[in-house]
Amino acid sequence: MGFKIKRKGKYKEAEKFIKRMRNIQEEVKAVLQKAQEDMKWYTDRERGEVKEYRVGNLVLLSTKDLKYQMARRYTEKFRECFVEPY
Repeated sequence: MGFKIKRKGKYKEAEKFIKRMRNIQEEVKAVLQKAQEDMKWYTDRERGEVKEYRVGNLVLLSTKDLKYQMARRYTEKFRECFVEPY
């Protein structure tokens, strides 16, 4: 369902335009790749090693996603941020 060019010599300006667009596209890809690498570097520099939890370790449970279970206990303002260590 595409267009077929019958005479290549007739459309010289279109061929130049296509080459120019391909060059611009390659430059944009390179710039976006560099920006992506920079963002990854800035993000990763503040990340630390992941702690490995085992059965029996004590951890604090955040109440951030427990709003409906904790709704009757306290108002939002006075609710604990973390529940006892489990």
